[in-house]
Amino acid sequence: MPPRLTFFCELDPVPLKRLFETAEVVDQLKKLEAAVALAMRDFSDERVEVVQLLNRAGVPVTAWLLLPEEQGYWFNLDNADLAARRYVEFMEWSRRNNLKWQRIGLDIEPDFHWVTAFRNGILHGFRYLYKGMRKRSRILAKAKQTYRQLVERIHADGFEVEAYQLPFILEERKVRSTVLQRWLGILDLEVDREILMLYSSFNRPWGDAALLSYGKDAEWIAIGSTGGGVNLEGVADTRPLDWQEFSRDLLIAGLLKSEVAVFSLEGCVQQGFLERLVTFDWRQSVQVNEMKYRQFEQLRRLLAAGLWVFERPWLPAAVLLLLVLLGIRRKRDSK
Repeated sequence: MPPRLTFFCELDPVPLKRLFETAEVVDQLKKLEAAVALAMRDFSDERVEVVQLLNRAGVPVTAWLLLPEEQGYWFNLDNADLAARRYVEFMEWSRRNNLKWQRIGLDIEPDFHWVTAFRNGILHGFRYLYKGMRKRSRILAKAKQTYRQLVERIHADGFEVEAYQLPFILEERKVRSTVLQRWLGILDLEVDREILMLYSSFNRPWGDAALLSYGKDAEWIAIGSTGGGVNLEGVADTRPLDWQEFSRDLLIAGLLKSEVAVFSLEGCVQQGFLERLVTFDWRQSVQVNEMKYRQFEQLRRLLAAGLWVFERPWLPAAVLLLLVLLGIRRKRDSK
């Protein structure tokens, strides 16, 4: 049985309205029995019109909450108070316009300024990272508490909460580390649905192996990118998936999960993927290179080991001191 699909959509007001100007996109979404996770980049009239259109058509819509770019765009430890305030503004706007939501989505990623700092060079990016890391070590507990309270508030308003997470949060959690949270500003947050962003377009040539490796351990997964989203040119490989890559990822994801998210709707429409999905054969076979998969699994184990050590730097230091003391003792005993 094909998985239930949810399409992320991250367009500005004018191109968003243009995407839904004809009935074709909504009709294809209905044929696929798909849902939409719509980015709340603003509270514009165009966004209201699109949500109301999808509500009338019976297409489930998740409110994917975001901040203005100058406030960090994605939710993270650096902007916890702003994220909580953003939700209040969103709910006021939503009630004012009588908008209906399936659930609320929190996008957990590093500060947008840190990501774009790498456009000015690696050293500039790491300088920004170091400054943020020192601050986060002080605010970690308070910021996480703010996000926990935000989740409780969303629940009180009657919504489930889903979080979009970078995949290596699983290694962080496994070894009980906060290293990546302090370094990158991401946070390990307990929500109703955790969706790992397993975008092969950013992981070439490891994309299919990463999808299989992390996908088997994830609750829910998102695949992509088919195009669109934040401009990361100069920071990451932003080439969208072609149909061969996308259909491969669809088949892998469909074998792993009963629900799959796709980034992005606009990319699928632009490349003609949405109409091809209506008649897509989910019974096709798919293969992942075994050697590549094993190598990626080893990379994950090395990452987990590294995080474990960095979280407990005193332990290797203590072991080293012990070895030195034992060496000194042996020298004395041999005299």
